[in-house]
Amino acid sequence: MSKFKFEKLLIWQKAMDLGEEINVLIDNFPKKEYYNLSSQLIRAVDSVALNISEGAIGQSNPEQNKFLGYSIRSLAEVVTCLHKAIRRKYISEEQFNKYYNESFHLMNMMIAFKRNLK
Repeated sequence: MSKFKFEKLLIWQKAMDLGEEINVLIDNFPKKEYYNLSSQLIRAVDSVALNISEGAIGQSNPEQNKFLGYSIRSLAEVVTCLHKAIRRKYISEEQFNKYYNESFHLMNMMIAFKRNLK
């Protein structure tokens, strides 16, 4: 049973799923990345869902629009971290493509949602 408005949003649900999948993915990163790329990636991916929820609690569409912008920027950071991870050979091409495509799909969903707020 959802009591908060954001829990019903598909973009929030997808962002939550992506965050949990990325959290499992970074378990395979080298220990030397624990405070570096691993930390940055998990903070960025968590920020996507966190900003969606924070914006949905706001009192106005412009406020929600602002937080969706933060979410989209955080998602761009996730994609950049994925590029770093594949270049450093921490993830396979298959893993990269999966999360890259999921990120692209989520970004398009957030942009469409954002457009409808105006």
